[in-house]
Amino acid sequence: MCQLLGMNCNTPTDIVFSFTGFALRGGQTDEHQDGWGIAFFEGAGVRHLVDHQAAIRSPLAELIKAHPIKSENVIAHIRKATQGKVALENCHPFVRECWGINWVFAHNGDLPEFMPELNGQFLPIGNTDSERAFCYILQQLRLRFGTTPPALSDLSRTLKELCSEIAAFGTFNMMLSNGSALFVHCSTHMHYLIRQFPFNTAHLSDQDVSIDFSSVTTPKDRVAVIATQPLTNNESWAAFGSGELKVFVDGACLTN
Repeated sequence: MCQLLGMNCNTPTDIVFSFTGFALRGGQTDEHQDGWGIAFFEGAGVRHLVDHQAAIRSPLAELIKAHPIKSENVIAHIRKATQGKVALENCHPFVRECWGINWVFAHNGDLPEFMPELNGQFLPIGNTDSERAFCYILQQLRLRFGTTPPALSDLSRTLKELCSEIAAFGTFNMMLSNGSALFVHCSTHMHYLIRQFPFNTAHLSDQDVSIDFSSVTTPKDRVAVIATQPLTNNESWAAFGSGELKVFVDGACLTN
């Protein structure tokens, strides 16, 4: 299956360190080499890059590592195809507009029997179960809340219900963000950590690279990093429970 990486912060932060280790899993230290992608929120806008090439061979992946982009919400994905051919339109994350807001979504898993009826407001461009699930989620949100975006508590509760419904059809590890919050649902494997003062040195699991975060942060910074599997081998990553939805805002986990 695929792997996911997300970051949610209280101040714009670059994801270069985490992405460096994550990208190696796209064909070098792991088998996820059927494409990759990343999306950075910047205000109301989104910088969105996808490539059907493996992350370890992609010039775009090298660009991300060489030119740090700072954001408060980031979602990245490396793909091992289960449904849909290896093609640009099937690379995660996917981006759609709802309520005049950009929404970014990525999925790890397989939903072989999930064939919801879509009313035409949100339709897949590619042929993955993942994009189909994304369109269904946005469709249901619009049907339930109409033209007015819901409060965070109502949105979180509804997403929990929708994720449980979709997960009944298979494996549904997913990340979804509207630029303000990062919603993460776990079916099988998902882990997270919160980096905050006092900051320590972190060492990647996939490469002999370390960074002393105390030298590149302020005492007020707080960063949540979420990944399918832990990216470092000297930090304490917390595992999600199966069926759990966690919500991250300003680098903090609001649901424990």
